[in-house]
Amino acid sequence: MKNRSILFKFGIVTILLFTIMCQSAYSKAYKNFKVSVYVRAYEVEKMKDLQWLESSWNIISQQLDVDKVYLETHRDLLIVDDATLNQAKKFFKDHGIETAGGITYTIDESNSFETFCYSNPEHREKVREIAEHTAKHFDEFILDDFFFTSCKSDIEIKAKGNQSWSEYRLKLMNEAGRDLVLNPAKKVNPKVKVIIKYPNWYDHFQGLGFNLEKGPQMFDGMWTGTETRDPGGNQHLQNYLSYNIIRFFNNLRPGYNGGGWVDSGGLNLGMDRYAEQLHLTMLAKAPEIILFAFNQLLDIKLSPKFNTPWQSPGTSFDYSKVTAPIKKNGETVEPTTMARIADVVLKQTDKIVGKLGNPIGIKSYKPFHSNGDDFLQNYLGMIGLPMDIYPTFPEDQKVVLLTAQAAKDSIIVDKIKKQLQRGGDVVVTTGLLKSIPDKLSEISELRCNDLKALVNDFGYYGKSERDLLIPQVLYYTNDAWEMVSAGRPLVGGVSGFPILLRAPYSSGNMYVLTIPDDLGNLYDYPREALTEIRRILSKDSGIYLNAPSKVALFLYDNNTLLVENFNDEPVEVSIITKKGIDNMIDLEDDKILKPIPLNVPFSRANVSPQQSFNLSLLPHSYKAYKY
Repeated sequence: MKNRSILFKFGIVTILLFTIMCQSAYSKAYKNFKVSVYVRAYEVEKMKDLQWLESSWNIISQQLDVDKVYLETHRDLLIVDDATLNQAKKFFKDHGIETAGGITYTIDESNSFETFCYSNPEHREKVREIAEHTAKHFDEFILDDFFFTSCKSDIEIKAKGNQSWSEYRLKLMNEAGRDLVLNPAKKVNPKVKVIIKYPNWYDHFQGLGFNLEKGPQMFDGMWTGTETRDPGGNQHLQNYLSYNIIRFFNNLRPGYNGGGWVDSGGLNLGMDRYAEQLHLTMLAKAPEIILFAFNQLLDIKLSPKFNTPWQSPGTSFDYSKVTAPIKKNGETVEPTTMARIADVVLKQTDKIVGKLGNPIGIKSYKPFHSNGDDFLQNYLGMIGLPMDIYPTFPEDQKVVLLTAQAAKDSIIVDKIKKQLQRGGDVVVTTGLLKSIPDKLSEISELRCNDLKALVNDFGYYGKSERDLLIPQVLYYTNDAWEMVSAGRPLVGGVSGFPILLRAPYSSGNMYVLTIPDDLGNLYDYPREALTEIRRILSKDSGIYLNAPSKVALFLYDNNTLLVENFNDEPVEVSIITKKGIDNMIDLEDDKILKPIPLNVPFSRANVSPQQSFNLSLLPHSYKAYKY
């Protein structure tokens, strides 16, 4: 009996040690977020071949630590069968990887992302069938970008009637989500959580049926597309969107935004552009990131073309680290695919984000289903203004930013007046002024019609390197004041037009910020002009940058911040603060920045004493500080 007892105890200890070893082998590689991989139905279908699955997973997992995979059940009318799904789920479970499902509701992605027609009875039945099939296999599944409709078939034209396409599609897709996806899925599997992934083009959602007012409340969770790729591409999505959109969707329904989603689109511009998308997604404190997709991580090979000219050992994203051999399970592995880029960048960012608090920024009001000044907040983020978009008017701020989107709110002027009367400021764009001039005239009789000005000289604030076409803001002398002006040199001075205009009202000020016809020309505003704009908009934090454009500031509520240079050349940056902050400690190497007194800059308004923390930033590099 004694020997048997000893053997029993030994067996228990062995089991415990084995369990600990297994847990260690599959331990979470990241401290502050999960890293997941999305697998398209095309690759899931291939997983019926266990040898292919084993070999392909080996290539990815040797270079990238993964916590979870999303196995897609449908794309382009390809439905993965039960046996293949079961085999894939078992494989990943045996390797210690979580699994969830995925659906892409496309008929033919190659045909301009052809979507289902949700008033077509045959299509509706297929949508329901796919949801039920997926819920049978998973307790959680995510809808990829395409749960919208671009269909204009005769059936849809008749069903739309006299409604606008936006009105019709918002109602249609809300009903389809409830009756064709959620209810059927939960009937098959009451435990299932259905998550909707919203893409990156949020300012255009209403036109295709994405309903940000009701969708986040209806689904069990949401996900955020943080792909920005080439900022000069057809979507014009600036780098900053990879951060800003996470913050916006967090504010739609706090606590229900599951994470960000990045694909390989930025690799055509080099490793830095792809790396920045991953990095910015996590700076927004996303709890998880999905890498799209399995085939890209497997098939896109590392290449010298990803090594951009500004790469050096001192830059934040160092290509030499990506291509260097690594140790994995005691073996030396030569990196071969883009999976290694993701691993290096995410682990590097992981070391910082745990030290950052909750993101904060300049609050901007975007009513549901609004448009105008499309994606402007991302351009503003790229000139050093930390943005935070809200679907309701903020009532707790010293400064609120309003773009043309705010015109959607029929009582916006009443809200502006209350903000000014309680001593706060409002900054409106020329887009909003042009949209509702009669309403804003209750505060100040300003005009912004079709007149334009070609400018390059900002007077005291310097000169632009190119001519900029801007709308002309007209006002009554002494009723409003130009804080920053621009024009073209004439004999005896500058013919000026407002870039930043101040109109006092009650206890506050309404400012008008002039937005050039080409939003990208904001990056051509001189450094000192941008600094004055940042100063006016940063009254809530009391911290702003003196820096050229394409340098972003990220603020957090635990006295931490991060400054990032998106330029292809090094820049000198000053972090301006009020007096009393003794030092800034680098979150990576503990080096200390000491402040220097700052001469009060030229301004048409009182400026309190300030100080400056000066630093240099290499191309596509960042520094994070505790102050």
